Amino acid sequence: MSLFKARDWWSTVLGDKEEFDQGCLCLADVDNTGNGQDKIIVGSFTGYLRIFNPHPVKTGDGAQAEDLLLEVDLRDPILQVEVGKFVSGTEMLHLAVLHSRKLCVYSVSGTLGNVEHGNQYQIKLMYEHNLQRTACNMTYGSFGGVKGRDLICIQSMDGMLMVFEQESYAFGRFLPGSLLPGPLAYSSRTDSFITVSSCHQVESYNDLKGVIVTLSDEGHLQCSYLGTDPSLFQAPKVESRELNYDELDKELKELQKVIKNANKSQGVWPLTEREDDLKVSAMVSSNFDSVSQATDAEVGADLVPSVTVKVTLRNRVALQKIKLSIYVQPPLVLTDDQFTFESLAPDMTRTVGFSVYLKGSYLPPELEGNAVVSYSRPTERNPDGIPRVSQCKFRLPLKLVCLPGQPSKTASHKLTIDTNKPPVSLLSLFPGFAKQLEDDQVNVMGFHFLGGSQVTLLASKTSQRYRIQSEQFEDLWLITNELIVRLQEYFEKQGIKDFTCSFSGPVPLQEYFELIDHHFELRINGEKLEELLSERAVQFRAIQRRLLTRFKDKTPAPLQHLDTLLDGTYKQVIALADAVEENQGNLFQSFTRLKSATHLVILLIGLWQKLSVDQIAILEAAFLPLQQDTQELGWEETVDAALSHLLKTCLSKSSKEQALNFSSQLDIPKDTSRLKKHITLLCDRLAKGGRLCLSTDAAAPQTMVMPGGCAPIPESDLEERSIEQDSSELFTNHKHLMMETPVPEVSPLQGVTE
Repeated sequence: MSLFKARDWWSTVLGDKEEFDQGCLCLADVDNTGNGQDKIIVGSFTGYLRIFNPHPVKTGDGAQAEDLLLEVDLRDPILQVEVGKFVSGTEMLHLAVLHSRKLCVYSVSGTLGNVEHGNQYQIKLMYEHNLQRTACNMTYGSFGGVKGRDLICIQSMDGMLMVFEQESYAFGRFLPGSLLPGPLAYSSRTDSFITVSSCHQVESYNDLKGVIVTLSDEGHLQCSYLGTDPSLFQAPKVESRELNYDELDKELKELQKVIKNANKSQGVWPLTEREDDLKVSAMVSSNFDSVSQATDAEVGADLVPSVTVKVTLRNRVALQKIKLSIYVQPPLVLTDDQFTFESLAPDMTRTVGFSVYLKGSYLPPELEGNAVVSYSRPTERNPDGIPRVSQCKFRLPLKLVCLPGQPSKTASHKLTIDTNKPPVSLLSLFPGFAKQLEDDQVNVMGFHFLGGSQVTLLASKTSQRYRIQSEQFEDLWLITNELIVRLQEYFEKQGIKDFTCSFSGPVPLQEYFELIDHHFELRINGEKLEELLSERAVQFRAIQRRLLTRFKDKTPAPLQHLDTLLDGTYKQVIALADAVEENQGNLFQSFTRLKSATHLVILLIGLWQKLSVDQIAILEAAFLPLQQDTQELGWEETVDAALSHLLKTCLSKSSKEQALNFSSQLDIPKDTSRLKKHITLLCDRLAKGGRLCLSTDAAAPQTMVMPGGCAPIPESDLEERSIEQDSSELFTNHKHLMMETPVPEVSPLQGVTE
C-alpha cells in the first residue's frame, strides 16, 4: 500500500551457529560519548557480547573490521542486554547484562589508540546480583517516578518479578495466575509493567536518522531505512513464431489415441491395494474435560465446556507421509487440527487426542466432525508411494453447545413434527437436560444455548406430535435434527423398523428469506467498504508521491497542508480497514446462521414431500455448495444457478423451459428477488408431483399437474415481469397457508394438544 520499503544499509552475520532472542539487541550511546551516536549492543546465548558502530563505505556494504568495537566472551548465556542509569551517584549510562542466574552491570569505555590501531574499548564490572531463581527477561525504567536513575525488574521462569534499585535488591512479587513467563515492558506514562505477545524487537535511532535495526534468531544483524525504488521491470517480449497446424493436428491425434487406450485399459492392472490399508476411527469422550480447554471463548471460558476426541489409525501395510487433518464447523474450534507422521510400520496403531469447544457466541450448523487422513502407499512400481485418502466422521454431544434451560410459553417461530409411533418421554431421549423430574413435566424440555438463545421442545400426551419453538428461526435446526436422530435410534433399539417422521407443511420460506436478505446486505456492504478502502489507498499513495517530490526538490516549496491531508487519509484507511474486518466477521456469522436455516429447510422439505436419501442429497448439493462464503463467489449466485438447472431439467414442466439458456457466469446479483422466486418455484413444483433426479433422462419433460398459481420460468422480459407479479402471490399464498393450517396449541405444562 505504501511507496516506502526497507532498504539495506549495513549488515553482518554474528558468530557461527549462535542463537539469539528478542532481548539480545540494544541500541544506546553506551560509551557516553555525548555526540548522540548510538552503538549496537548484541548478546548471544553462547555468551558472547559484541558492540558495533557501523560506518559503511557505501550503502549495502557488509561489516568492516573497525565496525566491531568490542567482542568479549562472558562464558554464561546472555538472555538480555539493556543500557540505562544503573549505577548510583552518577547519571552516566551503564550496560546491564542478564544471565540465567545473575545480573551484571558494566561500564563501557574507549581509549584513543596509536596510529592505525584505532580506538580500544573495554568493559569493567561495576556490580552483580546473584539470583535465587532462574531468570527469563527484564525491563528497566524510572519506577515510581524516581529522577536521575533507572531501576531494573527481572522476571523469573516461575513468574516472579524481582525489583533491583541499582546496587541493592528492593522486593519481589509473583504475577497472579502465571504459568509461563512472557515478554515484559515498562510504561512510564502509566508507571506500570506490561506483558505482551512474543515478537522480535525493532527499534529506530545510528547518526543516520530513521535507520531500523533488526536481529533474527539465527544472528543476522541488519540496518535498513525506508526508501523508494522506481519500477524498472519490463515484461520480456514474447518470442513470436508461426504455428504449424499440421504438426498440432498430428500431436492432438496422438494424445487422443493415448487417452483412448488408457480408458480401455482401466481395471487391467492388478489391484494389490486393499481398502483396509488404513482404518480410521474416532471416539468422543462421554464426559467433558475436567479442565476446560476453552481459554479464548467469547461467551466466558468458565461456562464453555470442552470434550476430548481420540482418533486411532490402524494400518495393515507400511505407509509414508501420513497427515491427519481434523475439521469441525465454526464456531467450534480444535486445540489441534493437524497431525503428521513420517511413516508407519505394518500392523501399527497410533492414537492422537484433541479437544473441541465452542468459541463464538452463535451456533454451528452441524455437530458432526470429520477426520481425514492423506498418506502414500509404496509399491514395487512406485517406491515413492501412491497417494490415498481415508476418513471417518464423529458426532459431538449436544451438551457441548447448550445447557438445560427453562421451557418458554411463547415463541416467534414454531415447528410441528408428526410421527407414526406413540410419543416417547423426552427424559429418555435427552437424558441430563431436564431441570425437574415431576411426572407432569416429562413432555416439556428447555435448551439454553451458550450463545444466549433458548429452544423449547414439547411432546404431545395424546397425539404423535412434537413441537419445537424458539425466538430465532435458525436455532430450531439443531434441536429438530437431534430430536429426529434420537427418535430413530430409540426405535431401532426397540426393534421397530417402520418408524417415520413427517411435516405437514407449509415450508416457512418467509423466515428463511429474511436470513437470505440479511446475508446479502452484508455482502453488498462489504463491497462498498472495499471500494472506499481502495479509493483511500490510491489517495494515500498519491499524497506520498507529492510529498516525496517536494522533499526532493532543491528549492523547497511550502507543503500546502499535504502533511495534514496525509495524516487524515491514513486515519481514514485504518478506520475503513477496521470496518471491512468487522463486516467480514458479521458476514461469516450470518453465513453460519444461513447454513443452519438451510439445513432446517432441506429437512422440512424432505419430511414434507417424503423425499428419498438421494433426493435430499441433491437438495443439499444445490443449497449448500460452499463451505465458505467469499466476495468473489457468494452463496446467492451459486445456489441460484443450481436451482435454475434443476428447474429447467428434472423439475421442468415443458420442453420450452429446457430450451432456456441461463448465464454461465456467476456474478453477484442486484438483489435476491430472483433467488427467492426460484426457491418458491422449487417447493411449488415438488408439491405438484415433481421429483429430483440427476440421471441422463432427467431432461425429459415430466407430466405434472400444474394448477393455477404455479408460475413457469420466464422465457422473455415480458414474462419476467409477469412472473414477478405472480411470485408475490406465491409468497402471499404461503403466508396464508401458514395462517390457515390448523396448528396445535402448546402449553408448557400440558404439552401438545389436539
